[in-house]
Amino acid sequence: MNIFLAIIVGTIVFEYVLNFFSRQLNLNSLTTVLPKEFIGFYDEDKYAKSQNYTRTNSKFEHISSTFNLLLILVVIYFGLFDTLDQIVRSLEYSPILTGLIFFSIITIINDILTTPFSLYSIFVIEEKFGFNKSTPKLYIMDKLKSYLLLLILGLPIISLILYFFESSNNAWIYVWILMSLLSIIMPKIYTQFIAPMFNEFTPLEEGKLKDLITTYANDINFPLTEIYVVDGSKRSAHSNAYFTGFGKNKRIVLFDTLMDNHTNEEILAILAHEVGHYKKKHILKSMALSIIHSGIMLYVLNLFIKMPDLHRAFGMTANEPSIYAGLIFFALLYAPIELVLAIIFNFISRKHEFEADEFSALTLRNTSHLILGLKNLTVKNLGNLTPHPFSVFLSYSHPPVLDRIHALEEINLN
Repeated sequence: MNIFLAIIVGTIVFEYVLNFFSRQLNLNSLTTVLPKEFIGFYDEDKYAKSQNYTRTNSKFEHISSTFNLLLILVVIYFGLFDTLDQIVRSLEYSPILTGLIFFSIITIINDILTTPFSLYSIFVIEEKFGFNKSTPKLYIMDKLKSYLLLLILGLPIISLILYFFESSNNAWIYVWILMSLLSIIMPKIYTQFIAPMFNEFTPLEEGKLKDLITTYANDINFPLTEIYVVDGSKRSAHSNAYFTGFGKNKRIVLFDTLMDNHTNEEILAILAHEVGHYKKKHILKSMALSIIHSGIMLYVLNLFIKMPDLHRAFGMTANEPSIYAGLIFFALLYAPIELVLAIIFNFISRKHEFEADEFSALTLRNTSHLILGLKNLTVKNLGNLTPHPFSVFLSYSHPPVLDRIHALEEINLN
């Protein structure tokens, strides 16, 4: 058996089983006993609803992940990558245009196959639990805008990547530089151009909340330039807040759902947590790790992308291995490393969340407001209060809310 095929299929099946096992542990960890920290926040019916939400999503993930597993195994077993490769090669276009057609067809087919799952998640599950605010028309418009972005941004970027690998033996260096630049400029592009395509951003009105935020930003020397409210409620009842920007231009964004369900003090504490990520340089550290990771990955990719045995693992019959197919095959081959790195990065992310919580508490000289904000966020979002430790270890980018509350309660403000 081809060693690459054994690694790829083994990893796909192993990751499926691992995630299935993790979700089952999470389900088994659900308890009817309400943690004492949430007495008065959850009534019996609301708590039961939150657990049902977890069960429903977990069971849905069982189904969708099983479908994805069977789909990729069918594609590999029947050599469908080779079938598509022969079709696009027969058009006799340049390697770059051929690659773009190859990726476009895969993207469209994947979208067709996964859209029913997306529709069910939004219009059945999220609707059932009172979160969905979207409409079929809005969903279709979002889909069309996403395709437009793929045409405007995705195709040029993929074209450059294919060009580098087609024309240089050191392509990984040029692609690494390209990806590093994109990681720096894309947040700005997203904030200024992409996000407004999907949501309306309105400057926060003058008032107590704006005064509290502005005063706090000045007190801790945070270079705040803009405070916006985004109409997140037109798609979902879930709440959030974030900030973007580098250097001396920072934009804070509040979801309107956050404004509707929290006091000014809670919102300030939540924002102070987000500011803590900036002050603790978590964003820069994460970006640096991401750039280092991408450099290593691209170097290894450069070694494997044209390797005949890798292409034969997928039943490819062309005499000359294609760069575009090699990119997909390598992504599957790299999956074991990606799985380990994801666990490491999630561990770092959870550590950063604790540090940002602590920053919020220390700079505001108060822990109760953030604790209250976390509790209300969890209740509003029907969060799982008792995830299994293995699930947290495997895939949680944020610590469980009870762990965050206990950590905040131990902070000495004196």
